Amino acid sequence: MAKNKILILFSHPLFEKSHANKALVENIPHSENITFHDLYEEYPNFDIDVKHEQVLLSQHDIIIWHHPMYWYSCPPLMKQWIDMVLEHNWAYGKKGKALQDKIIFQVITTGGDKENYCETGSDRYSIVELLEPFNQTAKVCNMLYLPPFVVHGTHNMAKEDYEKNGVVYGYLLDYLENNDLDSDTILQYHYLNEWFATIQV
Repeated sequence: MAKNKILILFSHPLFEKSHANKALVENIPHSENITFHDLYEEYPNFDIDVKHEQVLLSQHDIIIWHHPMYWYSCPPLMKQWIDMVLEHNWAYGKKGKALQDKIIFQVITTGGDKENYCETGSDRYSIVELLEPFNQTAKVCNMLYLPPFVVHGTHNMAKEDYEKNGVVYGYLLDYLENNDLDSDTILQYHYLNEWFATIQV
């Protein structure tokens, strides 16, 4: 089968201080089919080249929004990217079919523990519920939105925990590059991590 081309749209305004994201990024496989695109490095002044971004999207099969959870959403540059790049009659609307049937999901890091993200927890909502605006954005653009890959509790991790999550992320990307995905099965899980754990058994 033809390999899947993966575009990682990475957005972290304080990347140099994030042990968790450093471990994830360091484990991205070196492959001509995987493009790592650091938005804060590319656009430090928030001057997004919309046409360039649209070309990148058109060249890839799987899109990843990779970012920390910032106030239950994404960092400001990623929000601006969504606002500007996903144009009417390109990404959505009657003529907007450029992203149709592409796969998209999020890679999220959060300092909070998983048990905090529920109705009775301190954050009141699950990660999946908080990410619903991204899911809806993907649906409006006729994309297939998969559950997120989430790394919880990053503020309390030991070095080996960062590295362990990084290794799993690397294996996941390698799998996504080289396999057809059964989306119906994946969508039965809340987190992509949980689905991928069944693949690794």
